[in-house]
Parts: sequence; structure tokens; C-alpha cells
Amino acid sequence: MTDLLYTEKDLVTSLKDYIRAEENKLEQVKRWADRLDSLTSTATQDPEGFLGHPVNAFKLMKRLNTEWGNLESLVLSDTTDGFISNLTIQRKYFPTEEDQTGAAKALLRLQDTYNLDANTISTGDLPGVKHKNRMTVEDCYELGKVAYAEADYYHTELWMAQALRQLEEGEESPLDKVTILDYLSYAIYQQGDLKRALEYTKKLLQLDPEHQRANGNQKYFEFQLEKQEKQDETAEKETQQQDREKRDTTQKKKKKQSQKSFSLIPERKKYEMLCRGEGVRMTSRRQSRLFCRYYDNKHNPRFVLAPVKQQDEWDRPYIVRYIDIISEAEMEKIKQLAKPRLRRATVHDPQTGKLTTAHYRVSKSAWLTAYEDPVVEKINQRIEDLTGLEMDTAEELQVANYGVGGQYEPHFDFGRVGIFQHLNLSFATLLMSDVSAGGATVFPDVGASVGPQKGTAVFWYNLFASGEGDYSTRHAACPVLVGNKWVSNKWIHERGQEWRRPCGLSENE
Repeated sequence: MTDLLYTEKDLVTSLKDYIRAEENKLEQVKRWADRLDSLTSTATQDPEGFLGHPVNAFKLMKRLNTEWGNLESLVLSDTTDGFISNLTIQRKYFPTEEDQTGAAKALLRLQDTYNLDANTISTGDLPGVKHKNRMTVEDCYELGKVAYAEADYYHTELWMAQALRQLEEGEESPLDKVTILDYLSYAIYQQGDLKRALEYTKKLLQLDPEHQRANGNQKYFEFQLEKQEKQDETAEKETQQQDREKRDTTQKKKKKQSQKSFSLIPERKKYEMLCRGEGVRMTSRRQSRLFCRYYDNKHNPRFVLAPVKQQDEWDRPYIVRYIDIISEAEMEKIKQLAKPRLRRATVHDPQTGKLTTAHYRVSKSAWLTAYEDPVVEKINQRIEDLTGLEMDTAEELQVANYGVGGQYEPHFDFGRVGIFQHLNLSFATLLMSDVSAGGATVFPDVGASVGPQKGTAVFWYNLFASGEGDYSTRHAACPVLVGNKWVSNKWIHERGQEWRRPCGLSENE
């Protein structure tokens, strides 16, 4: 997308060149017209006297025979060649309809995860933003249409309502209220709110009384609303007695529900809460047992004179962060190596056994081998020195970029069936960019959240020493709200660690 910005800048330059060429052409035509306007005005006052001068007669013949032909050629000359050819060349790099839809869905995903209202997003008033940009009526309408195409009537209502609000506030737009109200009333109807759907349909008909679909909808909504009200009256009479009998029981249930623990909340909701910084389950007593220290991993020769800064992030599972572990130059080199190879990240499909893209993992990634560049080998060696684990059996260094709304929903890093069972012993991730908002790594089962911090590495074990999977390590990468998240991941396999991390005697050791 960074490249696309420069592509657009190049097209704007080309467009300005075209405008200058057109303006120059029009200026020549204007000068010609002004000169002849003055000449013909004078000549037509005394035509015979004017043409009695032989030079005037000659110049009239010359103008009509030659100069008007030159003017015709000037007017017909095509100044679009440069711009059109440049546009044709650059078009092959343009985003597709699928890309545009993906970006729209990313905004809807961010809206849900971070509990943002449509107006906050539309005004660009997001935390940590440097370049605020407002959405137009057409932008809001486009988001509503994307949601409508997915039969997502909840978001259709939110964004059509926002488009309508901006129109009513006086924003100029080629869109009219009738078009927006048509979508809005139908989206509200699909969510079961007949009364409001009817209200918006009547508003539409005030603007366009001949609207065929709205007239049909009004009759249908009124019929359904009348039918619904009758059913509600009958149901209310039947349940009044039952409600009186169950009042005491209901009050007791409500009391129990208010005491519902975090562990009973659905995983999706826990994930979104943690992404927003809510529901982190760290007591002050447990917090007091988390420390930061200088760490040399049992007097590793590379750390004796310059121990690294190690910080406890969580206790169960044990998660640590190493601070200032990768330099600015190393980060830039890794990004430079990865950028040409970035491809949409894939996941293992248990049904087919093949790698495939998935809506729950939205990022681009590339794999770097140690022999490609000394900096890759150096980082692999540093991870080995920090963890004390063998890298020869580990996977290659994966570089991932999470752009607009980039995320990876809750998952395990170890397989639970087949040949992937208990494969990935541990996971180390190096954070190579600061993220203004969002982008945390969260652990829904234990209520942990680890924020992104440039130049640091986060490490944890996915397997117990026994080789059994630690199910508390189920984690997710929250969507990036503002910014751009670059990470380098290293999956370290269980095989090859027999002497470096001997097998435990108990299952959960």
C-alpha cells in the first residue's frame, strides 16, 4: 500500500501535466478569439471601406484559407496521450474490487473489536492518529453497501444512518436521501424492528411519493406491525401470571448472573475485551511477583558483558519480554528483505491438509532463510542464545505485516491431531514497529494482554516439558487500529531439544 501512495502521486503529477497542456491550448485559442473579435467588430462597421485596403483583403483570404485550419488542428490536438498511457501502465498495480471490499470489512472489524461508533470512524477521531481524514457521504454509503452485500444488516444500518446524518448536516454529495433511506429502512426491517422500518419508509415517501418499492413496503410493514401487535397482546396476557409466579426465582438468577466469572464469557467477547484493554485478569498480588532483570542465560558468552533486559509479562503461562533486542538497522534490513516476497498469510486446513487463506488470519508474510543475509543468521543466533534452544530444527524466520485491520483470531501454535501434534515447542516474536493503537497479543483463556513495543521480543512455551500442549497459550493477534505492525516470528520445534529442555516426569511440568 505504501507503493500505491507513490503510484497515486505519480498519476497526480501526470494529471497536472495534462491540465497544463489543456490550459496552454485553451489560452492560445482564447488569444486568437479575442484578436479576431476585435478585428471583426471594426471590419463589420464599414465592410467595403475595410476591404478597400489591399492588405486587409489579403489577410482575410489568408486567415480563412490557412489560419482557421491551423486553429482547427490545435483544437483537435490530443493532449491526453501522456496521462492515458501512464494511467494504463499503472493500472495493473491498482487494487481490485476484492481489495476494496477487504479494506471495508477491515473497518467494520475494527468498529466491532474496539467498540467504535460510526461517527468516530467517519470523523477520523481515532487514538494516536497523525493524519486525520474525514469520510464523505459516499464513503459511508460504500461501507453500508459492502455490509448489505454480506447480508450484514446491523452494519448496513449503522453506515447508512451515518451517511444520512452527514447529508442532513449539509454535506454536499451526488447521493440523495431517497437512495440511502431505501437501504436503511430495509436493513432495519431485516433486524426485526418493523416500527422504525415503517418510520424511515414514510420519510422516504415524503421525498418521493411515487417510489414503487417504498409504497409496497409501507403496506407490508403496516400489515405485519398490526399482526405483531395482536400477537404481543395475546402473549402478554398469557405470561402475566407466569411472571408473577417466577418473580422470586428470576431475581435469584439475576443475582447469580451478575456474579458470572470471566471464564464463562464467550471466547469471542473475551478476545475483543482484551483487545480494548478490558478484562485483564492480573491481581495486584500476582503482579507483585513479576519482575524485570538483567539476563545472561546462565552466563552465555554473548551476554556476559552486555546482559539483556528481561521483563516478566505474565506468570501462568510464563511470558517474558526482552527489551532492545534488535537494532533499528536490523529491523530495516529484515523489512527490506521481506517486502518483495510478502504474500497473504495462510493456515493449515484440517479437512484438506493444504495451506489456505482464512478470514480469521489477515496479514501478509514472507520466510527468510539464514543463508540469505548475515542479519538473518545473526537474529537466529540471538534467539538461540536467549532461549537456550536449538535452532537447527526450528522453522525459518517468518516476517509478517499486519496492515489495515490485520489480525489473527484465537488459535494454538501447537497441533492437536495428526503429524502436527505437539510440534511447536515454543514461540518467539520480535516486534519491529510501534503501533499507535491496537495490535496487542492476547490470551483469552487466562485474560492476558501483551502490547506491541518496537525493538522487543516476546517468548513463551507452547508445550510443557512433558511434551503435552499447554492449552492456556491459546492466543490471538488483535486488529491494528492505527499504525502498521511488523513482526518476525520463530517457531521452535520440540524435536532437537532433548538435551536442552529435557522431558518432564509429570504431564503438566
